[in-house]
Amino acid sequence: MLEKRLIQQLTERYQTTANNVVREYFQHLFLAQLYQEKGSDRLLFKGGTALRIVWQSPRFSEDLDFTGVNLSIRGIEATMEDTLGKIKLSGIETRIDESKATSGGYLAIFDFRTGEYRSRIQIEVSLRKEKNIGGTATLIQSDFVPAYTLIHLEEAALVGEKIRACLTRGKARDFYDLYFILRGRMAFQEVFTKDKTLKAGLISAVMKKGRDFKHELKQYLPVNQHLIIKGFPDALVKEIERNLVGK
Repeated sequence: MLEKRLIQQLTERYQTTANNVVREYFQHLFLAQLYQEKGSDRLLFKGGTALRIVWQSPRFSEDLDFTGVNLSIRGIEATMEDTLGKIKLSGIETRIDESKATSGGYLAIFDFRTGEYRSRIQIEVSLRKEKNIGGTATLIQSDFVPAYTLIHLEEAALVGEKIRACLTRGKARDFYDLYFILRGRMAFQEVFTKDKTLKAGLISAVMKKGRDFKHELKQYLPVNQHLIIKGFPDALVKEIERNLVGK
């Protein structure tokens, strides 16, 4: 059960809002149960929340994203329903607000509530039929639930997807994730060697007019990261150039 005192302590420790802390509690709760379900090893965790939970990015995130390998929509729905059902047995109220097939896979919105705390989490699964998509098992420790193991997309593949998000979707959160990837020396070079045009494309995307980095980044970054927001585009360009010097 989520206690008010714990929320207050973690809000101060993480230097963020209670909403971010509560949402992350439900994310861990869901993931810990999901990866006990049969067939969940074919759901490869990825995206910005994976960067936070697996690689300790400071950015809080709203959604849970997965690559589904050789799974059917019906199978995914059954796994999600079983997961929510078992969470409900622990005293957490759960509700499915949306659950549907999409052009690329599966999308759902789940509502979680315990006591005065409530959060809605979007789940998105991109379906793949390739047999060579690999996952990595990682032990996760958190302030919320006992340690558990999840399966996530391999690092180079996750980095590649995040780069594509910067070039297509182009949300502020994607660019911060790229900044974290570069600062953390993740598998950026491995992805870059496959496409020599990435450097110019990424710099152009970062400097595109009209991007509101301040609003979104301030919402999801802890206070001790707010100094980076003011000059964020320039800081990210410097990281791109530093990591791809001479390319």
